[in-house]
Formats: sequence, structure tokens, C-alpha cells
Amino acid sequence: VYNNLNILKVMKAFRIRLVVSFTFILFSVILVAQENTNDYNCFSVLVGKDASVDGSVMLAHNEDDGGNRMVNWYKVPKPKSYNKYITLKRGHKIDQVSEVNAYLWFEIPELEFSDSYMNEFGVTITSNACPSKEDNPELVDGGIGYWLRRLMVERAFTAKEAVKIGGKLIEELGYASSGRTYAIAGPYETWMLSAVHGKHWVAQRVPDNNVAIIPNYYTITNVDLSDTANFLGSADLIDYAIERGWYNADTDGEFDFRNVYAKESSLAAMDNKARHWITLNALSMKQYKIDDIFPFSFVPKRKVSLATLFNVLRNHYEDTKLDQTAHYSNGSPHKQNIMSVCSSTNQYGFVAQLRNWMPSEIGAVLWMSPSRPCTTPFVPIYSGVTTMPKRFAIMNHKKALAVHFNKLKSFYLYNKHLHLKLFQEAQQIDRDYKTSIVEVKKERLKNETKLLSDQKRFEDKMMKLYLTDADKVKEKLTKYSNTLVEKIFGK
Repeated sequence: VYNNLNILKVMKAFRIRLVVSFTFILFSVILVAQENTNDYNCFSVLVGKDASVDGSVMLAHNEDDGGNRMVNWYKVPKPKSYNKYITLKRGHKIDQVSEVNAYLWFEIPELEFSDSYMNEFGVTITSNACPSKEDNPELVDGGIGYWLRRLMVERAFTAKEAVKIGGKLIEELGYASSGRTYAIAGPYETWMLSAVHGKHWVAQRVPDNNVAIIPNYYTITNVDLSDTANFLGSADLIDYAIERGWYNADTDGEFDFRNVYAKESSLAAMDNKARHWITLNALSMKQYKIDDIFPFSFVPKRKVSLATLFNVLRNHYEDTKLDQTAHYSNGSPHKQNIMSVCSSTNQYGFVAQLRNWMPSEIGAVLWMSPSRPCTTPFVPIYSGVTTMPKRFAIMNHKKALAVHFNKLKSFYLYNKHLHLKLFQEAQQIDRDYKTSIVEVKKERLKNETKLLSDQKRFEDKMMKLYLTDADKVKEKLTKYSNTLVEKIFGK
């Protein structure tokens, strides 16, 4: 009997250990799955000039990155002198050009693929991670990553020229990340440039009367490289896919870049499909099911306004079957299992408004939300400003570039930086989101309504002044934008 009892005890202990081990393994699998979804961050919407209310090209973007991050704002003027070479992150040197553009720079220190830019001609560039299936990339000295968008914005006068510059660099050096789509907009048109790990890429122009959405998978499908008005890309894009066994013209039908080059898990990820679906149905005339095949671009059900895009970037699946909070009754919408457009990892959002009938100093405006868009209003930063608000930077732009990849001190030490203040406010709102967001929405709406209504009157004055004193206009734009930022966020 004694031996039998011991055997039973041993068996019971074994079962407990087995259950604990299985629970740990299951938890680990869930945790890994949750961590993997963090690969699916950032979100963009591109609007052609004939699809917008006022005839402007627009680019809306939420920048999502894990961890406590700093966002610095800089206006980078034309350099007074130039080095002969540019040294890329991994050591490769390329020749500098004779002159580079001035630009607005929104920097997240330490990170390679998170900065956004608008240059003096209105060319605006940001990006979304789009994992590819490439497992044997051809790279020169480690390839190009961080510097790709920076060189495009420094050297391009138009969106299409930026695409050509970027494509040439990818073909020469190879792209250093798994894959990415760059949203590139200018006052006349907007493009997507999709880079694949290594030396392959493709770009497609968004039709003027269309809207295009990009989460974190490739959305370019059928490609016609003979139509250079609407497509650009690697000459061997299809041949290389055939060589790798990814595409067979006899059995697979028409070449589809998205299906051929994308990492399959990115196409299946609910974080991607859901954000694409909710925005598509908000803007499109047709209503789609979440498992439908979505178009590269579409004609919107009504012309798109700035306010429309502000709201798109604030979406948490409210009033849909994917809302897990019962409209905030169950807590903050940023804690849902399925990533929303406005998410817990959002570092900043913006809408670029690009108008070709104005001087670019006035006509190119970056409406910036310096934290989560649901908690902070969008304020206009004109491309013609000469300086940015001091409380949105921890150093000058020259030093920032030199130390960009250096590890920062603790995020919480930068207590004079407005981004930290806004981050802490967002965390506080999350603790009682349902109650807090009511007053936040009221204040946010009041600010944006006034800013949008004041815009035309202010710009009319600037246009008149521009005819006689363009430099004075830059001073006025700088004072206007910086005063607004301090008034709204610096309280």
C-alpha cells in the first residue's frame, strides 16, 4: 500500500509538472505570436489630387514603434558646405551631390526606419514595414537602409524623381531590411515604392482620382513596367521570381508582385487586414468583407478632406465587430488584441497637404499630431518655416544626425521635451479612457475647427506678402506654426 501511495504521488507530481510545462509553452507561444505582431506597425493613406476636397495631394501616416521613444522635430537648411562623401550606416561611401534640399525632419533616435521628411518642394516621404520572402539578398557593404529616404528627400524635386533616385540606390547597393513600402507624395502626384531585401523593387503611381491604403504588407499587385507613367521597377523583377521558383507564368497566371514577393505571414496577419479593411470601408463606395481581396487603390465615396484623414488616423474599430472594448467600456482601445490604426505603439501621426498652385513654402503643410492622434490635435507646420519649436528637440540637427544611432539615456530624463509630456498624458488617459476621452475630444475638436477655419485667411495674407517679400513670409510662417505648437501643447 505504501509503495502504491508513493507511485500515486509521483504520478500526480508528474501530471502537475506536465500541466505547468504545457502552460508555460502555451504562454510562450502566445507571447511570441504577440511579439511577432509588433512587426506590423505603421500605417499610411495616399490621396490623389482629384480625390481630395481642395485639389491637394495628401499623405496620412501613423508612425508606430515599440518602446518608449523620443520624437525630435528639426528644420534642416541647405548646407553651407558639403563633404565629398556620405558614409552610410554600415560604412559604404557614396558621392555627395553639388546641392541638397532643405527639409523638415521628424526623427526617432536609435531607429533605422522610423523618420519622416518633407522637403522644400513638398516632397514628403515616410514608410511602412512590409516583410518579403527574400532569404538570399545581394547587398553591397551591408546595403542601404536609413539613408534611402533621406537621400530621396535631399535630392528630389518631385515624387517621381524621388522614386527614381530610391530605385537606383536599391539596385546599386541592395536594400538592408526584409522589405518596406515608401509612401512618397509631392504637390502633383503620389507613389508607393516597395523595396525587397536585396536589389529588387517596384513602384506604382496612385491615380489622381484614387485613394490607396498601405498597412504592413505589399499592396502593389499587377505590374506593367512598360507603362513608365505609372510603374517603375527592377527590369528583372519577374525573371528573378521565376529563377527563385516563386512564380510560374504557365500555372500562376498574371504576375502579382504582392503575392509573389511578400512574406506569406504578413498577408495573413489580422493586424494588417483589419486596419486595411476598416479604412477601406470608411472611404470607399464599396463595402468589403475582411477576407476579400482589396484593391491597390479606389475612387472614394466622397472627396477626402483633412478632417476625414485626421479621423482615419484615430480609428480603433469603433462601432464594428472588431471593437473589443464595447466602445471603451472594457478599457482603453489601445489594449485590444488586434492592432488598430491608432495604437499603443503610435509615436506620432501626420497628414501632409500638398498644393501645386501655391509656392511650396505656403502650399506644402505638414499637419502634425505629436503623440497618439486620438489624444492630440493636428497642428500645421509649413514647409517654409526656418526653425522648429525648441521644446521638440534635444539637440541641433547637425548633432542629431551624427549621433542618431547612439543609445539615448533614459526616456524619462528628458522632462523638458514636449513629446515626453504628451506621452505621459496619453498614458494617463488610457487609465480611464472612456471618461477622459470625452473632454479630450471636445478640446481637440475646438482646436482643429479653429485651425482649419483660420487656414485660408492666414494663407491669403501670406500669398499677398509673398509677391513682395518671400523672406518675410518665412518669418511669419515660422512664428505662426511655432506659436500654435507652444499654445496647444506647451501648457
